[in-house]
Amino acid sequence: MAMYLDLLIEDDDLVLDAGGNPVTITDRDVIAQDLVHMIREEGFLPPLVGNRNRGLVDRTKMMITLAVDNDVRIVPGSAAIDEVKPGEFYLRAETMDFGPIGFSLEV
Repeated sequence: MAMYLDLLIEDDDLVLDAGGNPVTITDRDVIAQDLVHMIREEGFLPPLVGNRNRGLVDRTKMMITLAVDNDVRIVPGSAAIDEVKPGEFYLRAETMDFGPIGFSLEV
């Protein structure tokens, strides 16, 4: 039985199955989706868009990492952000109950 249950959201809209019913997600996927929404809603991504100021980029990455680590479902200190290439970031963290999660932060 799932500990967390939510509706899948992509491109700011509910994802529907072939029957027109909302698609549900559980546990690890719920946590990842919640973190993506938190990062977006807190306005962390705009400072990363095409910014050449490494200090500001590093500070923003640190703020994202701290915000993720503050989620009670995440192992404190486990969040990390890798810059795959300029403007493309990958966040990874360890959940308390479901192992590692990771996802791209699209700027």
